[in-house]
Amino acid sequence: MAMVDVSDKAEIFREATATGTIKLKPNTVNLIKTGKIAKGDPLYTAKIAGVLAAKNTCSLVPLCHPLPLTNVKVEAKITDKNTVEVSATVKAKAQTGVEMEALTAVSVGLLTVWDMVKQYEKDADGQYPTTAIENIHVTRKLKQV
Repeated sequence: MAMVDVSDKAEIFREATATGTIKLKPNTVNLIKTGKIAKGDPLYTAKIAGVLAAKNTCSLVPLCHPLPLTNVKVEAKITDKNTVEVSATVKAKAQTGVEMEALTAVSVGLLTVWDMVKQYEKDADGQYPTTAIENIHVTRKLKQV
């Protein structure tokens, strides 16, 4: 097992955008909208968590290269009565792409939302029958020579 050897690759501008969603109960989304989540604002906190995650991707994904990120932008928004979407765009001048950093930012952002709203999502048995993180994927990748 080894990291991919990128020693002979030139440093060039790289950018990647990823997105994903979390399905929540409509009541939970209303609590987010009205600022009534006990732990605070999950959308704002997801943005901070996503940036932190992108910067630490190489510590979480074993064969991922540590990259000198030049920008990380994370957005979190309510898209409908039961959905929150998190998206992340990551930029770097590097020898390899930044897709993993964008995917990690989205994943951790969505996990942060779940953590902050879980008390409202549980059913009577303490389970999460409707809560689901879905469709995390890269929506755009750019490589400029």
